[in-house]
Amino acid sequence: PQGAIVTEVILDSIARRLGRDALDVRRANYYGVDERNTTPYGQPVKDNVIAALTDELVATSGYRERRALVAEFNAREPWLKRGLAFTPVKFGISFNVRHLNQAGALVHVYVDGSILVNHGGTEMGQGINTKVAQVVAHELGVAFSRVRVTATDTQKVANTSATAASTGSDLNGKAAQNAAITIRKRLAEFAACTFGGVAADVRFEKDTVQVHDQLFPFHELVRRAYEDRVQLWSDGFYATPGLRWDPAATKGQPFYYFSYGAAVSEVVVDTPTGEWRLLRADVLHDVGRSLNPAIDIGQVEGAFIQGMGWLTTEELVWHPKTGKLVTHAPSTYKIPTANDCPPVFNVALFDNANVEDSIHRRKAVGEPPLLLPFSVFLAIRDAVSATGAHRHDPPLRAPATSEAILDAIDAVRAKG
Repeated sequence: PQGAIVTEVILDSIARRLGRDALDVRRANYYGVDERNTTPYGQPVKDNVIAALTDELVATSGYRERRALVAEFNAREPWLKRGLAFTPVKFGISFNVRHLNQAGALVHVYVDGSILVNHGGTEMGQGINTKVAQVVAHELGVAFSRVRVTATDTQKVANTSATAASTGSDLNGKAAQNAAITIRKRLAEFAACTFGGVAADVRFEKDTVQVHDQLFPFHELVRRAYEDRVQLWSDGFYATPGLRWDPAATKGQPFYYFSYGAAVSEVVVDTPTGEWRLLRADVLHDVGRSLNPAIDIGQVEGAFIQGMGWLTTEELVWHPKTGKLVTHAPSTYKIPTANDCPPVFNVALFDNANVEDSIHRRKAVGEPPLLLPFSVFLAIRDAVSATGAHRHDPPLRAPATSEAILDAIDAVRAKG
């Protein structure tokens, strides 16, 4: 994110120098669809939906109309200044270290029809266990309540990769899916052999199994399969395909796919004090075909506020003589609270199936939204710029604390 915010500030400065809306400058620098679509490291940008996503967000957020309203507000208000900013994100998904892009899982089906899953991902509140359970329940055609996920344990699934790089659900969900499909095939073959028909025609849905012209409760078929000594557990494995990287040449395909998003933020700054408030945030994020929209929207909301804190309030200050960290506690290191959330916070998921074979064509949602609150920082920068009628580039440092905002305002006004 540090490199990305530098790039966004540069684009913001270019737009101000040219006297153009920063949104238009950013759009002019988007990757193309059929041309200008190769990264500096040689990977083609497939499934590039950022232009369509931008169009949708600009329309739903009323960006153009609000830009005019912000200008009107700033023209009549001497002390309060508003700022508005749009920022996009394109985020590559995969570990940059190729061998980490693998995962394993174990799925056990018990005689009563209950299901136990263990996988290599760590649940830390992001909802990976819920999503993995959903995947297994879907493959076996049972209710979500039948599936239980146990804590990560390397005695059960060894050599686990870190739950990082926004790959947790992709890797472990695919491994669990692989195990569940294996069990389903065994049950289908048993059902077809026992009751007639073809295994491929056996249907698992709504806690029942349809075999030929008969319908059985899932747990009943499982009990019969157990009594016939059918293996009711399986391991599963998944390795992300198509990844390659030459570190010497810095060329290759380090990412399986890209996730996209964009945000529009509006702030108001009190120029005598440097205090500010986020008035409204509109976010549109590409998660492919969402496995769980409630979890995904929550992830986007949380990442947005987390990133906003990083860029505005969470300042690291060291003692000038001892070198000790002074802002080492909640009393001095200001983490955003619920009170810092905007009164208008619109978060939506962009409708776009992943072109790659991820779980049900979903996309990662962990880290990519962390870059969306760049729009908050740049909106503050826009408000500071308004104190000088947008004639000068504001030297606003990050995090944009009240002190940093006042310093930037003073610098802009000093230039006349």
